Amino acid sequence: MDAPGEQGWLLGHFRPPGDPRNSAEVEVKWGRHPKGDRRAEWVTGEQRTALLILISGRFHVELRDRTVVLTEPGDYVVWGRGVDHSWLAEEESIVLTVRWPSVPGYKVPSPGPAA
Repeated sequence: MDAPGEQGWLLGHFRPPGDPRNSAEVEVKWGRHPKGDRRAEWVTGEQRTALLILISGRFHVELRDRTVVLTEPGDYVVWGRGVDHSWLAEEESIVLTVRWPSVPGYKVPSPGPAA
C-alpha cells in the first residue's frame, strides 16, 4: 500500500511539493475499511465537492438529511460544498473517493499519547 501515513490518500495537497501526486485541484483515495469502521467525527463546514464510488462491500455515507447505502460495485454518491457528512463500513469495504479542490483542514487528529 502506497502512503500508509496518508491513510490511502494518493493525490492531494498533503504530498510534498515537487511530487507529481501533489495537487491543490484534486484528492484521490483508495480506502480499505474493515467491517464497523466509522469516521471518528462528522465533517462540517465542507468546502469541497466529493464523489465516493463503492468497489466492494457495503458502505453508508451519512448526510444530515439522509443516509445513502452503497451495496453494488459502482454505486456512488456525490455531495457538495456545505454538506456535512460521515460514513460507516457496514461490511469490509473498498471505496474510491475523489474530492476537489484539495484543501487542508479535514483530517481527524490522531489520538495523542496516553497521559
